[in-house]
Amino acid sequence: MFSPLSLFIGSRFARAKQRNKMVSFISISSTLGIAIGVAVIIIGLSAMNGFERELQNRVLSVIPHAELEGVKTPVTDWQSMMIQAKKHPKVTGAAPYVRFTALLERGSKLKAVEVRGVEPLLENSVSKLPEYIDKAAWNAFEANKQSVILGKGVADTLNVKVGDWITAMIPDENADRQLRSPKRQRLQVVGLLSLGGQVDHGLAIVPLKDAQQYINLGDSVTGVSLQVSSVLNAQDIVREVGGTLSEYVYLRSWIQKYGYLYRDIQLVRSIMYLVMVLVIGVACFNIVSTLMMAVKDRSGDIAILRTMGANDGLIKRIFVCQGIFSGVTGSIAGSVLGSVVALNLTPMIKALESLIGHQFLSGDIYFVDFLPSQLVWSDVAIVTCTAILLSSIATWYPARRASRLQPAAVLSSK
Repeated sequence: MFSPLSLFIGSRFARAKQRNKMVSFISISSTLGIAIGVAVIIIGLSAMNGFERELQNRVLSVIPHAELEGVKTPVTDWQSMMIQAKKHPKVTGAAPYVRFTALLERGSKLKAVEVRGVEPLLENSVSKLPEYIDKAAWNAFEANKQSVILGKGVADTLNVKVGDWITAMIPDENADRQLRSPKRQRLQVVGLLSLGGQVDHGLAIVPLKDAQQYINLGDSVTGVSLQVSSVLNAQDIVREVGGTLSEYVYLRSWIQKYGYLYRDIQLVRSIMYLVMVLVIGVACFNIVSTLMMAVKDRSGDIAILRTMGANDGLIKRIFVCQGIFSGVTGSIAGSVLGSVVALNLTPMIKALESLIGHQFLSGDIYFVDFLPSQLVWSDVAIVTCTAILLSSIATWYPARRASRLQPAAVLSSK
């Protein structure tokens, strides 16, 4: 498509000092505009990739992928339910749980939390909780010791540390399911859950047998939690499992509680691609302005080339090459800058937070309390190629105008 001559002359025109200073200024601004646009889009997409990674690897590694919960009454034969659920080929683990709400008290400080009773050995098959709790604390987490593991956000709110005692006010019901005065239970903090996000600010974990005793369940449980091999299809899988059970249960999945996060991430990613086209498109308008002024600035050179035998196609290719040179330079510079920033975005934001003394993402509001980043090279390639393609399209009209200059008219005016 491009001859060596057109590439040579086009690159010379792009690198040469312009006679008109305004042309030089617009040319530099167009290149910088493309570079900044490409860099910002790459950084934004990397942040979205980071949020998606943390949602899947951090939050979904701790919360159950799906739950089978008893309807009105607790689940009594939960052992059989676990066996039946694990017969599904996409169910990789099952564990019983007890769930209730309690109000934790420490001095004058109060905090409402979700208390989850788990069996440590079975919980390992459905969750990675032990990875975010001190290993010694998890190994010593046993029933009949009045022990509790608190989310770090809960512990900070109550101003407690490992070894301190707290009071839990637990709802109490009589045989007719009428509420009575709350039961007060003393608990000792034996460990902290440090996940970094909303989960830390609303969860307390107790041994399964203790939880059964606190709310008078006997040997029953609230339900059975499941881990599945295909996280994004958890809702369909739990429905299939529910259809094989002999008793009625509520079918829940992580999508009902945290699905909005995944949908929001995908929506923002789509918007980022749209913004990419718009931002880079606006920057490419500067290329049109640059080339139009360059055509006027180089009209004498064009006339001389035409008298030396240059045809319309050669003139077009020269100015297309000049515009693409600016687009390629800006795109490559922007992709390098964006990639470097994206690879170091998390430590850079943490350093900025330390400098100004303010945390941008609060753990009690967002599911992570830091700005994650994951650079995907396919995103870099898509953004860079899109910028080069748009800058190439922007060169068509100015190049066409340049090919229509009449050498006689231009030289006579000189």
